[in-house]
Amino acid sequence: MTMISTLLSSPLGMILIESDARQIHRISIAAPGMAAIPDPGTGTPLAAETVAQLQAYFDGRRDRFDLPLAPAATVRGEALRRAIVGIPAGETRSYGEVARLAASSPRAVGQACARNPFPIVVPCHRVLGTGGAIGHYSAGDGVATKRWLLEHERRGGLL
Repeated sequence: MTMISTLLSSPLGMILIESDARQIHRISIAAPGMAAIPDPGTGTPLAAETVAQLQAYFDGRRDRFDLPLAPAATVRGEALRRAIVGIPAGETRSYGEVARLAASSPRAVGQACARNPFPIVVPCHRVLGTGGAIGHYSAGDGVATKRWLLEHERRGGLL
């Protein structure tokens, strides 16, 4: 299948959605100063739906997503993804709490978050270190993006 790239302008900067006709393969939040992405394409109905759901998130009208995501590479990866998606908007969980839910380890949760190809949709920004330490974030402007997403959700930016 042909991959199509679609751009969304968001409060966090440009978001690149990579999809084919059946599933989303990657969502990337551009880091500040990142060069413009050439020829983003015209999109697909699925990309348009992804844009609509992300816009609803930023507008405070959606806190969960219903999109066909490319499957994780492993069964354990799928279990970790489900555990992360299960964290309600406006709430957080520690790496250890998510690990217990997924019958895994905190290190594996951290690795899954670092490699998450679907930021916001698979909300790894809701995973914190022990005692509420902000930890790391691999999308956009890193920790600043993570803090923005958490504040957006906590201040009633959702629903």
